Amino acid sequence: MARYQIILAYDGTDFFGFQRQGKTRTVQLVLETALASLGWQGRSILAAGRTDTGVHAWGQVASFELDWHHSSDALKSALNANLPDDVAVRDVCEAHEEFHPRFNALSRTYQYSIYCQPQREPLLQRYAWQVWPAVEILCLQQAASLFPGTHDFSAFGNPPRPNGSTVRTVYRAEWKEQNGCLRFEVSADAFLYHMVRRMVYLQVMAAKRKISLEGLEQAIREARRQMPGLAPAHGLVLAAVAYDISKMV
Repeated sequence: MARYQIILAYDGTDFFGFQRQGKTRTVQLVLETALASLGWQGRSILAAGRTDTGVHAWGQVASFELDWHHSSDALKSALNANLPDDVAVRDVCEAHEEFHPRFNALSRTYQYSIYCQPQREPLLQRYAWQVWPAVEILCLQQAASLFPGTHDFSAFGNPPRPNGSTVRTVYRAEWKEQNGCLRFEVSADAFLYHMVRRMVYLQVMAAKRKISLEGLEQAIREARRQMPGLAPAHGLVLAAVAYDISKMV
């Protein structure tokens, strides 16, 4: 019996989030169903994060124990053969027996995409938020520069556990133009529930001059709540989770 770590990509459009919810179609359910077809008898896989309904992933990390007598590449092929078209295992490797994809993570990186045009774009609609009138990337970049550092982010989300800490350290936050979209990329030690979507929404509102940069800064520095609202889930992607490689094998 060995512990395996996998990197998972999925289109979240037709999933009710990652976490298993009975027989509801979630990413965890279809992954565990695929594993069961290979002889897995565990109770639950472990994952780096629980993405919401409609949220996508390129770098979700999961782990499980499996009695597998073939190579890691063969396991990847077998899993992909049993997974639906909107999920794929990108990589498989053996991990340390105590490896936990959530608790051992050093940082997580999310990306959020918007596009600015008056009519919807079918090739972007599932993966980016349509924002119109257009916002300027310079304004978004000025807003993003306020986030890095260690702050109480209670104005941007809720902790995963009741009464949990709302202090998080953001390592990097920036906007770039890419493939016809404006893309926000943010890395932190961890995130609150809805934190990235709230960050994006308030930055867009600042770029639209509906709140000031000073108001956004108060939300960050003083944990002061501003106007309500969330960016839509479908623009969000869990891009990567980073680990100390020396502790994984």
